[in-house]
Amino acid sequence: MSTSDPIADMLTRIRNANTAKHDTVDIPASKMKQAIADILLAEGYVSAVDVVKEGNFDNIRITLKYGKDKNEKVINGLRRISKPGLRIYADVENMPRVLGGMGTAIISTNKGVITDKEARKQNVGGEVIAFVW
Repeated sequence: MSTSDPIADMLTRIRNANTAKHDTVDIPASKMKQAIADILLAEGYVSAVDVVKEGNFDNIRITLKYGKDKNEKVINGLRRISKPGLRIYADVENMPRVLGGMGTAIISTNKGVITDKEARKQNVGGEVIAFVW
């Protein structure tokens, strides 16, 4: 099934799997989704990201991370910011801070998909894709 917003679909799948306390979640692969999954891995929100081939299609398998027991979630929230109907852009001066720097904003720039902290370091702005906290 094709969707009009595959990034929102990815974030919803992760959010739903996290709420249901699943260990892994499979998402249809694309370069943008792979970049977002890699950021989630680098920032410590998930424990593993693998590409799994099923038939003719590639899926991204994300292994979710929990605390000592599964009642303690590492990902407390995921929110899609820039949508197909309303794109949200930010320059370096107006780069958003998620929970005062405790969360992560995922930004699509001309240097690739990076976090808000990395965008400030590299002095670039771009499209604000999502917030994770």
